Amino acid sequence: MDLSHNFLNGSLVPEIGSMVRMRQLYLSSNQFSGEIPSTIGKLQNLIDLTLSNNRLNGPIPESIGDLIALQTLDLSKNNLNGVIPMSLVKLEYLGYFNVSFNDLTGEIPNEGPFKNFTSEFFIGNREFCGASQFKVKPCKYNRTRLTIKTKVLRYILPSVVVVLSLVISLVYLMRRHNKKKLLPAQSTSPITIKRISYHEVLNATNKFGEDNLIDKGSIGSVYKGIFSDGMIAAVKVFNLDLECANKSFETECQILCNTRHRNLVKVITSCSNLDLKALVLEYMPNGNLTKWLSSSNCFLNTARRLEIMIDVACALEYLHHGYSSPIVHCDLKPSNVLLDENMIAHVADFGIAKLFTKDQRISMSKTLGTIGYMAPEYGSTGLISPMADVYSYGIMLMETFTKKKPTDDMFVGEFTMRRWVFESFPNAIMHIVDVDLVHAAENDISAKEICFRSVMELALECTVDLSEERLNMKDVLTRLKKIKTKFC
Repeated sequence: MDLSHNFLNGSLVPEIGSMVRMRQLYLSSNQFSGEIPSTIGKLQNLIDLTLSNNRLNGPIPESIGDLIALQTLDLSKNNLNGVIPMSLVKLEYLGYFNVSFNDLTGEIPNEGPFKNFTSEFFIGNREFCGASQFKVKPCKYNRTRLTIKTKVLRYILPSVVVVLSLVISLVYLMRRHNKKKLLPAQSTSPITIKRISYHEVLNATNKFGEDNLIDKGSIGSVYKGIFSDGMIAAVKVFNLDLECANKSFETECQILCNTRHRNLVKVITSCSNLDLKALVLEYMPNGNLTKWLSSSNCFLNTARRLEIMIDVACALEYLHHGYSSPIVHCDLKPSNVLLDENMIAHVADFGIAKLFTKDQRISMSKTLGTIGYMAPEYGSTGLISPMADVYSYGIMLMETFTKKKPTDDMFVGEFTMRRWVFESFPNAIMHIVDVDLVHAAENDISAKEICFRSVMELALECTVDLSEERLNMKDVLTRLKKIKTKFC
């Protein structure tokens, strides 16, 4: 059963254990939450189990050790906590095991199949210890010399720690909830997995060396960081010489630490002191969308471009409609769309984003968006609403399928990118679509022309001058999914 890369949510029900003949189960890249049910241990015939890139929490069930036929187990990119169960050392056929980017602690086993695993499958967790091959600190005890008393303590202590952590977290959340009632916009401290010091950031980025520089923006720079525990991350360093840097840092902390979606960039931790303000973010090895649209060495086919724009639409639909208060990104553009190892898109850079009550508009005294992508009402009057993001999305949709930037020299005065697309619609659409896509569509040119026409029609509806006449992101997402289903 392969249900990966969908938008399924809710918890995995205990009845999952009744599928006793299941051999392969792929549920990655969804929005499942809650704990992994212990009944999963009843799937004795299971060979492959992939639950990565969800929102699962709680411990890894001991019962997984009963899956004697298991060869692949991928639990990466979740919120799992506790320790790696020792029962897993019994899985003699286990050839692939990945728990990276969770919240796990304790010892990494070094028996059974674990002798063959490498450090990359354990990075991004709270604090592991174990053998040197995993690039973690050594444990303070020798497993072969554990006394009965130590063994008892070893299995009891993690449970005590988990319970205490839950109590502390509950108290923290209750205080925070009460504080939010009084001061809804002032809780900007980031929720972090662990504290990272200035020197750790300095060492990880090779002292902010040019070789580690990924991107440079208006308020700071992004570096690739390789930390001592093997974790690879993107380190966004804010330029403290700029007056707006502190505000941008606080805004990103508030939004990224209080939202969770598979298409939003994930914050791992932060570093904040007098010398440095930095966010440690999930590393995106495939760079940003600008790179893929501007480079002659990179090519995205029609289906991939639609998938990327669907990912971005999902993120915006969540920000506008799925969060307690709507969030407007305010600076949506291809350089703020990052692509992970699976080419899944993640929206980033919330430095000027705005959080406000439903149907409210905000008047900004200073316009901070990017020319070409800003909605008319934002650029002229400073008024923003979720519809400003819809406009930016429409422009980005045009750019993604034409490879033409809205700031291109050909767009002068009243001849804008939107007007260019509008004047080509519907009969001359193939004249403005990226020539690489046209060449790739030679076998089914008529169907592709209808597809491109549908995309551009949607983009035009997103970019009408009057904000109240634009589609909302729920409708945009629905339309785009229908286009992909019909033509790809």
